[in-house]
Amino acid sequence: MKNQSTAMVNIGVVIHGPEVVDSGNALLVLKRLESLGNVTAVLGGTMGRTAVIDAGLEGVIDISQKRLPSQSLSDIQSFADMAVLLNQAKTRETGLAFGAAVFAQAGSAIPFVQVDCGGLFVASLSGDDDQYSRTIADLLGLQLLPQPKNPKKIIRQGNLIKRELTGVFPDELISVNGVVVAKATSDSVEIHFSNGQIIDIIGGRPKVHGIEKLQDIDCEKAIIRSGDIRRTDAISKAEPQLKNPEHNGNDAAIIDHCAEDAFEMAKGAHIAITVGDDTTAIAGDILTRLGIPIIGIVDGDLDQLSHKTTKLKGSVLVRVHQGYDDVIGKRIKDEIFMGGHRASLKPSELLEEVVKIAGHNTIQIEKI
Repeated sequence: MKNQSTAMVNIGVVIHGPEVVDSGNALLVLKRLESLGNVTAVLGGTMGRTAVIDAGLEGVIDISQKRLPSQSLSDIQSFADMAVLLNQAKTRETGLAFGAAVFAQAGSAIPFVQVDCGGLFVASLSGDDDQYSRTIADLLGLQLLPQPKNPKKIIRQGNLIKRELTGVFPDELISVNGVVVAKATSDSVEIHFSNGQIIDIIGGRPKVHGIEKLQDIDCEKAIIRSGDIRRTDAISKAEPQLKNPEHNGNDAAIIDHCAEDAFEMAKGAHIAITVGDDTTAIAGDILTRLGIPIIGIVDGDLDQLSHKTTKLKGSVLVRVHQGYDDVIGKRIKDEIFMGGHRASLKPSELLEEVVKIAGHNTIQIEKI
């Protein structure tokens, strides 16, 4: 959304992560930037979407597309005179590393400024010693830092690809594409990939069951995180309600260990199958905002990637024996969804088929 100003500068703001939205800092920074020019704000990343909806800011921050921060940065260069990356990192170190990595992936033909409300700094990522960075730092009362160096986060050695995470706290969960693969034992973690699979994790205690779930990974583009996917709390202004009652449709979706794709995968559906405990927790929370109930296939192996989640009334949890959520999920996908991601079944019919497939492996059926 563009906010008109008498100034001529067009400012494109890429917002990343739910924390900067939950804290109220995103709206505060956007309002202050309006004194410098015309401001257009877009989301870069996935999990910030729920925060934007909860804050009631869909008319201020564009969340219509799923884009990486670097992709959003590339998008706004077509109309902006300057770009701002707005985030709220865990530490100054992780904030600087994140900004440098985004710039390295996207590049910029226009001044590119980072505002980190967690590290409490402003930095010119494009290296320009320009007035923009100084003006924004003064405007926000934050420290102006020099351009961060881009650390080598991706190392290629033949078929071996190494991905490094810094600023990790010991005992934090490490996830790849939303699947927990380890618990950190160090403040630096390195994940080794070969032929699309994780073969080693340095600085972390591997979770074999999680690693086994990930196949054919795009090692360089994979989203790797440490810690909770949403570290902050916020009172939601959204009013979850069942928008798609049974008599209105029979379009079902399945979300199998890719919770962060829930917005796209379940768009327009009337119910969704979610496979896995963390997938069910995260996707169920996301789909609450869309009014879509879930049938979650879980086995009690919850890693708690998010400390606070909700599920829409009308959802059902089908708890099965340990280790069978993936097995049953695969059968559901093959037999009900014919290997795809959509099927035509009313919620009650879908639940009936799921229960049949789960069979004697069912421990409990819980209706929300």
